[in-house]
Amino acid sequence: MSDADVMFGAEATARAFVGARRTAQALTEYPGEVPVTLEEAYRIQDAAIRLHGGAIAGWKVGRIQPPLDLHFGTTRLAGPIFADLVHPVAPVRDAPIFTGGFGAVEAEFLFKLGTVPTGRTDWSIPDALDCVTAVHIGFEIASSPFTGINRMGPTVTASDFGNNNGLLVGPAVDDWQNGGIDSMTVTTLIDGAVVGTGQAASFPGGCGGSIAFLLGNLARRGIAIAPGTWVSTGAVTGVHEIAAGSTAVAEFGSSDSIACRIVAATPDTN
Repeated sequence: MSDADVMFGAEATARAFVGARRTAQALTEYPGEVPVTLEEAYRIQDAAIRLHGGAIAGWKVGRIQPPLDLHFGTTRLAGPIFADLVHPVAPVRDAPIFTGGFGAVEAEFLFKLGTVPTGRTDWSIPDALDCVTAVHIGFEIASSPFTGINRMGPTVTASDFGNNNGLLVGPAVDDWQNGGIDSMTVTTLIDGAVVGTGQAASFPGGCGGSIAFLLGNLARRGIAIAPGTWVSTGAVTGVHEIAAGSTAVAEFGSSDSIACRIVAATPDTN
């Protein structure tokens, strides 16, 4: 297959995903040839970013679990979070998912970046954390029009914005520099029932590992990072599928909690 054919295929898949998101229409089959490598997946993602337009306010980082992490040579993947989908969670925020597609809620630590040097592709965790100005608790809303996005592997997930459809920002974490975030126990409840409990210490390198990964990933793709960019560092308690009409609550340690209501996405009329 020629480079032109590859680019044409990536553009067509990206156009199908962006169109489905704008019209809130479900996709029952993957719209094109399934990408084999993460490089191919990010080519589709980059094309979709161009077609979607609008400002990017953050990036989600998701896990690639064993044994696929060895196959792809990385423990994580990335996807954009657009500014119009970033909201404060308080008091309780409505969060849209694509009905008929895939929808889930993820309790996460959200890191805000300051100035990030350009061109550097290899980041240590301490150097990456030096770029962080604040940490908040929050929800990532994981949703895609494609119902099979989480069943077909990391390349499919990465190709459709990393399966992201929003970020809900909760309160700031005080004294986050002391390193206690990774050991904080987080619990997620859906409609009052506990669906997951965990710690970010289960991530390779913890939350800092997610920041270091993302800075390198974006630099290799030639994507600049503006001050104030959010990074959603990973699902601490897991990826919890959820339906419109349900309410999710996340408890961070013994003192902080956040909540959101899940609603059905509607067509974009703009």
